[in-house]
Amino acid sequence: MLKILDLIRIKTPEDDCTYIPSEQSSYDYRVVPDLTGEIYQELLSRGWRKQGVAIFRPACQQCRQCISLRLDVNQFRPSKSQRRSLRKNEDVELYVQSPSLSQDHLDLFDKYHNDMQQRRGWSYEEKSPNEYYESFMSGEWDFAREFLYVKNDQLIGVGLVDLTPNAMTSVYFYYDPDWRAQAPGVYSIMREIEFAQQTQRQYLYLGYWVDPCQSMQYKANFKPHETLQKFCKDEEEPVWLPADPKCG
Repeated sequence: MLKILDLIRIKTPEDDCTYIPSEQSSYDYRVVPDLTGEIYQELLSRGWRKQGVAIFRPACQQCRQCISLRLDVNQFRPSKSQRRSLRKNEDVELYVQSPSLSQDHLDLFDKYHNDMQQRRGWSYEEKSPNEYYESFMSGEWDFAREFLYVKNDQLIGVGLVDLTPNAMTSVYFYYDPDWRAQAPGVYSIMREIEFAQQTQRQYLYLGYWVDPCQSMQYKANFKPHETLQKFCKDEEEPVWLPADPKCG
């Protein structure tokens, strides 16, 4: 039985949902002292995600459209378009290391979010170095990594990824909008799957799949995938089942 002592645990008031504008959202946040990769892996299997020093998951009253999705990388079978993304990006180099912060990171982050604000209507304000650190580097977890994508000696993409003993989880990915034609989002997941296979990890957690949200629909295209049936308590065993073929 999983037993975790929280340092802090709060539930946020309901607010407008950023994924589905017609819905109201609420989140359960907790701070777990001395969070290890082993404990984090158990929390991932129960639908939790990490943001800064806290972990969170949806706690909405009415809506249940945020569905945890993961891949068993040993069962994964890429589609033609997913294989094509690897060929299109053969000239991209990947470096995996502990998270870092540079002006190149900040410039790329700003360029990506300005583009998403114009194309998708995202709300965005420029991140300061301190804000970037708090979002992606605070806690100094030994399981945190960044996947740096470099082309012609230029940083064109950054993937924040956490590694646990038997799993990986994609935390966040941003990229140069000039790279969009080569399907960087698909390519980054393909490289993460490859890394999981090479390091003998079974699962890659892709966060929440929200079908009505255009920005989240791509996750269901990685097959076969499993979905968490419900957000359970720590002491309960999570139930993951193969997704209905109609759901992507």
